[in-house]
Amino acid sequence: MKLFYSPASPYVRKVMAVAHEAGCAGDIECLPSAAHPVNRDARIAASSPLAKVPTAVLEDGQVLFDSRVICEYLAERYGSPALFPSGAARWAVLSRQALGDGLLDAALLARYERAARPAEFQWQPWYDGQITKVQASVDAIEAIAAELPTSAPDIGAITLGCALGYLDFRFADLDWRAEHPRTAAWFAAFDELPAMRETRPRDAG
Repeated sequence: MKLFYSPASPYVRKVMAVAHEAGCAGDIECLPSAAHPVNRDARIAASSPLAKVPTAVLEDGQVLFDSRVICEYLAERYGSPALFPSGAARWAVLSRQALGDGLLDAALLARYERAARPAEFQWQPWYDGQITKVQASVDAIEAIAAELPTSAPDIGAITLGCALGYLDFRFADLDWRAEHPRTAAWFAAFDELPAMRETRPRDAG
């Protein structure tokens, strides 16, 4: 499998963490890319109309996007059902994945407002609205932190871990740990799992 990749993308991190858990990270060829909300990367756009990372190209040429689809594909193909449990547990895990993805969506929109939009066009209420979503999401994680696994992770825990890691990476000034001690304790343990250690975000170059 080929994967359009950015070492800074939390959604790419999510896919690669699942790949490490599934034991297939070494089978993935990471393709260089420069995904951007305005300037489309023609290399990704040739495979995906969204031109976003992660985008996966399978051996038979089939293209998969976004992270949710790619993660479920890897779990099924490489026999890791614990990542996506069945029965009642499935809905709790998928809801946690949605919470983490939603936190990341808001965080990325806030970052794009500062990093991609010219200063004269930036809108403070928009930025503040996204940060409010981020903070509310961390509040929600705090309420369930005691239920989250610190070993044998599922897709919900991986997504939440990647979301909190992205806050550390791009929004250190938020200091989310200050008012969320249970979340901080969970993340301190969870982020030391091999799949998380091996995929910590970094700027390219």
